[in-house]
Amino acid sequence: MITSTDLKSLLSVPQQIVITTHHKPDGDAMGSSLGLYAYLIQKGHHVSVIAPTDYPEFLHWMPNNSEVLIYTEAEGQSVKLVNEAAIIFCLDFNALGRINALGEHVREASAVKVMIDHHLDPEDFDDYRHWNINACASAQLVYDFIINVMEEPQLVNKDVATCLYTGIMTDSGSFRFPSATSEVYRIAADLIDAGAEHWRIHQLVYDNVSETRIKFLGYCLSHKLEILRDFNTAIISVNKQELEQFKIETGDTEGIVNYALSVNGIKLAAFIIERTDKVKLSLRSTGDFPANEICKKYFNGGGHRNAAGGSSDQNLEQTVEAFKAVLPEYKALLFV
Repeated sequence: MITSTDLKSLLSVPQQIVITTHHKPDGDAMGSSLGLYAYLIQKGHHVSVIAPTDYPEFLHWMPNNSEVLIYTEAEGQSVKLVNEAAIIFCLDFNALGRINALGEHVREASAVKVMIDHHLDPEDFDDYRHWNINACASAQLVYDFIINVMEEPQLVNKDVATCLYTGIMTDSGSFRFPSATSEVYRIAADLIDAGAEHWRIHQLVYDNVSETRIKFLGYCLSHKLEILRDFNTAIISVNKQELEQFKIETGDTEGIVNYALSVNGIKLAAFIIERTDKVKLSLRSTGDFPANEICKKYFNGGGHRNAAGGSSDQNLEQTVEAFKAVLPEYKALLFV
């Protein structure tokens, strides 16, 4: 591992830099990546942002989004940039499997690898780690990296502030999750002072959905929502045919699990969706209920206590039944 002094020295002169984040990037992944990009280009670095896969259209408005390369659409160019990089920043993930096929290229690259992340159990692939599981978002840690590690608050301009605010807002559930501490609010205020238009960012992320998504959401709530009062749990499950029926695209399923969690008395919510290769699970919980433990123990995943994800090689119906079979083990916690 290198020291912060080593990294500051390395970043004191222009470098070839790659920034990457996890597959199917969300608001925090792209917000932290583009926020770091906007910071680094001010220092004269040559920076490329590479996303392993596509990401929701409602994030495409962010500053410098046009500079993002999608690995699956530009594999050769992406690998060349990774191989030529002096530094690779890995944001909002801590295991190279989270960036799919790009992971082995990053692992083999000679670049200094910098991880900025807030998830549990990091894999040891990095040379420098700015990591805190108590941070509400990786964007919060990018802000801390700029302010307290690099000591360059003057470089938090409007573009940096806009992107980092987006990451913090989305990963904190619009500041309603327990991770949104007073420190997070103070950071948000600093970002607003630096030019982030909080009202506009919220509108562009949350009030900018397609007609298809609205109809799909209505269908999920009226036809697919299952309430298990014996376990204070709600489930929404969707198969491939239903995704095709509503012409669902990347990002259209984002946040639907939160509607299940909003039902009165529900402690745990699951959104279970049949994808091409696997069945994916997205869990949300309230209070101290360990949604991440269920994903880690039973569904090849993990995450945060109140927001976690996993996958299953079984079919949709079998996965739903497997999830239900786990609930008796946690019944006491579901009624705390």
